[in-house]
Amino acid sequence: MQQSYSQGRAMLAITRASLKAILRSPTSVVFSIFFPLIFILVFGFIGNSSGPSFKIVLDKNSDTNNVLLDSIKHYPNIKFITGKTDQEIRSDLEKGRITGILSIEKVNEPNSNVEYLAKFKSTTASADKFSAFLPLLENVISKIDKIKFSERQSVAHIVPEIETVREYKPIDFILPGQLGFSLLSAGVFGVAFLFYNMRQQLVLKRFFATPINRTSIILGEGLARVIFQLITAVVIVALGHYAFGFTLVHGLLTFVEILILSFLALLVFMGFGFIVSGLAPNESIIPLLSNIITLPQFLLAGTFFSIDAFPAWLQPLCRILPLTHFNDAMRKIAFEGAHLTDCWQQIGILGIWGVVVYAAAVKTFKWE
Repeated sequence: MQQSYSQGRAMLAITRASLKAILRSPTSVVFSIFFPLIFILVFGFIGNSSGPSFKIVLDKNSDTNNVLLDSIKHYPNIKFITGKTDQEIRSDLEKGRITGILSIEKVNEPNSNVEYLAKFKSTTASADKFSAFLPLLENVISKIDKIKFSERQSVAHIVPEIETVREYKPIDFILPGQLGFSLLSAGVFGVAFLFYNMRQQLVLKRFFATPINRTSIILGEGLARVIFQLITAVVIVALGHYAFGFTLVHGLLTFVEILILSFLALLVFMGFGFIVSGLAPNESIIPLLSNIITLPQFLLAGTFFSIDAFPAWLQPLCRILPLTHFNDAMRKIAFEGAHLTDCWQQIGILGIWGVVVYAAAVKTFKWE
């Protein structure tokens, strides 16, 4: 007897075949599982951290043998900076590199309701950290009072002092990260798709029929990408400066140095694009390989938030990434008034990345 055609069985067969095709696609697996897990881990690390980190300098005249200082040192997100001269400390305060200077002085007056004065000096460059550190200090004092100083008003009285220097606006942190985001995206995705499509459409092969040599082909296409992205950088920085007050400490000179730094970084980032275009067996793999390179840098290189928000064990990895050093150099030049020569360490590491990346690009690049 002829068995009737089962629509349900056919539907299940199609479902099974489609599911196998999806599971065999690395792009589907990575974008559906791997990348969401990365986001969960990154933001989970931030959420599980003990709050913002504070870099504190202890005044050299402070009383160091007291319960208040001992309690503060137990907080993992408070780091005491040592080994700096007064001039270096002053410079770091003005540039917002440290939260402030803490001075703990013993009160010798017999009728005083407190045993110590906790003087904390900061500047407007660290206003956000200053406003977060004071409640933490008050919480420490409150806990000590409940345990050891129940009969007296308080173990210590806080004397805050904030000095007005250059205002540090949110845009001063955000814009360098967004510029780096733009340059890295364009360098990797733009170059990867460009040269892959030129190879697939036999454009590069047709170029060989002309007198132009291979080096000129790559330089010509690369130069067009560089010019376009530098125009983009000009628009981003100009909009940030005139519309949102992005700080350019030395005006036009700072602007020119930002463009030079952007040019150097873009050359490095384009090398990643050459590698992807050479490794990708088909066009659908390009986004996968490109995101493997770019996504960790977007999340871990201080693009959207400071890498101090991550656990201490993860921060060394963050500091290896090339985008981290571009972001650091950008912020030093734009806000702190540094010059390119002052950012030799960041530029040097970008240069090392450039050598490594282009050595790999030469090995993987294909003409056909």
